[in-house]
Amino acid sequence: MSGLFTRNRLIGLGFAAFIAVIDQIVKWYVIGPLDLRLVRNIELLPFFDLTYTENRGISLGMFQATTMEMRWLLVLVTAAIALVVLVWMMREKLLSDILGLALILGGALGNIRDRWELGYVIDYADFHIGTFRPFLVFNIADAAITIGVLIILARSLFVREKDENTDAESVQAENEHA
Repeated sequence: MSGLFTRNRLIGLGFAAFIAVIDQIVKWYVIGPLDLRLVRNIELLPFFDLTYTENRGISLGMFQATTMEMRWLLVLVTAAIALVVLVWMMREKLLSDILGLALILGGALGNIRDRWELGYVIDYADFHIGTFRPFLVFNIADAAITIGVLIILARSLFVREKDENTDAESVQAENEHA
């Protein structure tokens, strides 16, 4: 299959959709059957709780959308970022690069839907060690975005350098044989 929709890109699009759907199902379960909006906190493990939070900002709660205009601006900005990630993903060929971008795209879509429908993002995952909380309360979409960014960073820092060195060695070998 050649062109825009290669096998790897279709896998990436499917994976992004899967992440977005799983994120929305878990959010539905948390506010529906678990009624976490009312309960507010459920202790699951000594180091993990479900804690209901409405995040009206972006990463780390920054840039709070306190007005309707700010809410829609955040929707617009995050949708633009998601579009850039989609275009980037559709230009990549390697499945590992595509999957990292698919994690980012799927997470972004899950959070964009929340902000579009509700005006805020539902967060619920509360990892802690005693009273120490290394992360803010987050959700599956946030985790997917973070993991995707880490994959892209790791690949750009470690894998691409090897590819460039391999290309340089190939050129050098070709020049020696010419």
